[in-house]
Amino acid sequence: MASMVNQYQKRTSVVKIGVMGIGLDAYWAQFDGLKERLEGYLGVVEQNIATEPYQIVNVGLVDHPDKAFEAGDLFRKEGVSLILLYVTTYALSSTVLPAVQRAKVPVIILNLAPEAAIDYASFNAMTDRTAMTGEWLSFCNACPVPEIANVFNRCGIPFHQVTGMLHNDPDCWQEIAEWMEAAFVANVMQNNRLGCMGHYYSGMLDIYTDLTQQYTHFGGHIELLEVEELVSFSKTVTQEETTLRLQLFSTVFDVQPDCAAEALEKAAVTSVALDKLVAHYKLGSLAYYYKGTGNKENEDAIASIILGNSLLTANGIPVAGEYEIKNAQAMKIMDSFGAGGSFTEFYAMDFKDDVVLMGHDGPGHLAIAEGKTKVRPLGVYHGKVGKGVSVEMSVKHCPVTLLSVVEKANGKLMFLVAEATSVAGPILQIGNTNSRYRFSLGARGFVNKWNSYGPAHHCAVGIGHISTKIEKLGALLQMEVVKVC
Repeated sequence: MASMVNQYQKRTSVVKIGVMGIGLDAYWAQFDGLKERLEGYLGVVEQNIATEPYQIVNVGLVDHPDKAFEAGDLFRKEGVSLILLYVTTYALSSTVLPAVQRAKVPVIILNLAPEAAIDYASFNAMTDRTAMTGEWLSFCNACPVPEIANVFNRCGIPFHQVTGMLHNDPDCWQEIAEWMEAAFVANVMQNNRLGCMGHYYSGMLDIYTDLTQQYTHFGGHIELLEVEELVSFSKTVTQEETTLRLQLFSTVFDVQPDCAAEALEKAAVTSVALDKLVAHYKLGSLAYYYKGTGNKENEDAIASIILGNSLLTANGIPVAGEYEIKNAQAMKIMDSFGAGGSFTEFYAMDFKDDVVLMGHDGPGHLAIAEGKTKVRPLGVYHGKVGKGVSVEMSVKHCPVTLLSVVEKANGKLMFLVAEATSVAGPILQIGNTNSRYRFSLGARGFVNKWNSYGPAHHCAVGIGHISTKIEKLGALLQMEVVKVC
């Protein structure tokens, strides 16, 4: 399991972040050392953000419109996903606008003072008025921000702000890190290949979605797949591959003794076939459902899919059952934030302990499980074709976040978010994922408020409270975000 967790945590995508400091070239000849001092501040910004998986494109201190045009061209050429606009001192809005207009990516204005306050006593003790002005200008970062905001608004350029200090301000740098992480996730979604295998669960109207709207909001690519393709890959699986996968099952899962060897072997074959299907189409996520019409090969493949789906989900390729495409997107977002992203729905309400039981049959995110995930035999998959083995797990007992991608009445998508705590206690040992969640609103209050926004009955759950990151992702994607609690 340790190796799987390492793979799950690994970030391989590189996201380019544009960094641009701004100043006014007229100052440099007037105030000795000011430019170098501000460039040093810009170096601190780059030093604080230059971590994986980010590649920093720093255009330096832009102090003239000509340099702004050059900066914008470079940002566009390099394909940056986000611009961090560091305001070092007063600068003309005309020095900023050409760069962001050419780059055409979201902008975060960094309004960062070099220190908590000017040392007024030392400052006022200075005898050289010119030197005093230069010292003041090194703290003058807040001055042009209203001007820049005014121009951005009038030009229709979306922007966001981080206000704080260059040094000794962890909250400020955490906010900047969250903006960068949101840009990373947006980039993941823009490049993600989502496979859709089979068809919708007939009559489950809430999960139907407009695929073009998925492209509009998230980008990426959607590949429509047939169950027969999975079956075809199953026929190429060798006995050696099957044996190795069975060994992996015994390592990763807590396989219960009443699981039939035949069912486990079918699950191993399908798991290997899934890996081959994912590799063939370069998928980053998958949604599936198959009703079944008597085609035994197809029905056997789908009935034996759960363990393979769980392995994929734990390794950064989330799988959503019941063809829930919106929830495959939500799971991918949660996983890309490093929070996991397990498929879930309301199971029952426990008014005695004031918790909501949530889970699902089908895939679970092994990397966020409380203990080892059990594999149990099921004589019937309720409401679905087939029987076989399934997973039973609870999400780690810790803070969690729920995310739903909601399709509104006007066809637009929005994010619905709630923060909760996964708590210990009895669960339903029915061979499904199942957890107990406690909400600040109480079970009754949460359910009423969550449902009032009309989400589908599925959502994604991940560990940690990450609503602020999702809110920033929504801002970058220009999507509405509603936080229930």
